[in-house]
Amino acid sequence: MGKKLHMLALPIAAAALAALATPAQAADGYDRCRDGYYCMFSGLDGTGDLIEINADTPDLAALGMADRAKSDWNRTDSWIHLFSEAGYGGCSAVTSPRDMGNFYPSFRDFFDSVRFDGPNGPSCQTTLKGTVTDSHG
Repeated sequence: MGKKLHMLALPIAAAALAALATPAQAADGYDRCRDGYYCMFSGLDGTGDLIEINADTPDLAALGMADRAKSDWNRTDSWIHLFSEAGYGGCSAVTSPRDMGNFYPSFRDFFDSVRFDGPNGPSCQTTLKGTVTDSHG
């Protein structure tokens, strides 16, 4: 009789263990961006293709993101300067440290190079106070 009880308990214990051992969910959206990196996404709200960078990037085409980014997350303490042309040319906008969001519509599929904490280029938009242009609100 004890043997039957033991045989019944084994499948129940195995089922309980399987219920507890659920696989970890893969990160999605903005959560795919690791701390210490500046991330650009080809879709809105952190969706689509992702690149993670932690150094100046003169040509986003090398990473497949030139003129493709629609949102970003700056998980660094640096000011990120986004340029409309490769090699830090054209006009620029900034993403402040630890900021994230969708780019303004006029800045979607627009940027070709990224500089960390470097000099800013001419503003991509005229501002009332003459300050640098934020990439998103």
